[in-house]
Amino acid sequence: MAYADRSMSGSRIVAIVIVALIHVALGYAFVTGLAYQYVKKIQEDLNTFEVEEPPPPPEEVPPPPPPPDQPVPPPPVVTPPAIVRTQTPAPVIQSVPKPPPVFIPTPVVAPPPPPPPPPRVDKSAQPRGNPGNYFGPDAYPSSALRAGESGRVSARLTIGTDGRVSDCTVVSSSGSNALDEATCNIARRRVRFTAAKDQNGDPITSTYPLNVSWRLPD
Repeated sequence: MAYADRSMSGSRIVAIVIVALIHVALGYAFVTGLAYQYVKKIQEDLNTFEVEEPPPPPEEVPPPPPPPDQPVPPPPVVTPPAIVRTQTPAPVIQSVPKPPPVFIPTPVVAPPPPPPPPPRVDKSAQPRGNPGNYFGPDAYPSSALRAGESGRVSARLTIGTDGRVSDCTVVSSSGSNALDEATCNIARRRVRFTAAKDQNGDPITSTYPLNVSWRLPD
């Protein structure tokens, strides 16, 4: 009995294993068939094309090295364009005829009459008193005394119609400015004359020579 139970148990186990293998085989076949159909359908839907690989890039060729010791060419000389100067023609000026000259007579001007001759002196001027009295030691210039100056002064006096000296000109100097100036100053201030007269007896202007010797007092 026990032996029969063990035989039946082993047979059931074998049967179960066989059934399981059959199910596995059927499932594998089912899954494999479905997968094949889907893969085939997807392959039909897709457009297959060949992808070409791009050609390799060309190799870069290095430039040839420059020849040794080659001189560098000079930069080109740029010549500026020549400037052409056009000469502007001079404007043409039309000459206008000049009007004929108008003759204007120059008025004849008579030359001025010659000056009247100087009146003839009938009587020359004469000093009133002795002029030498005005040139004494008290009239000696102090600057000439201090310098020890002396000498003779010759002057020409101009006598007016009133008998006074209107002008004095030193003709010959004594060599001392102080003595020359003192001679003319004293003659103008102190020396008086009787005026000269013409042939009609009228007083006229005349000249008179004056000589004064200045000597240092002892």
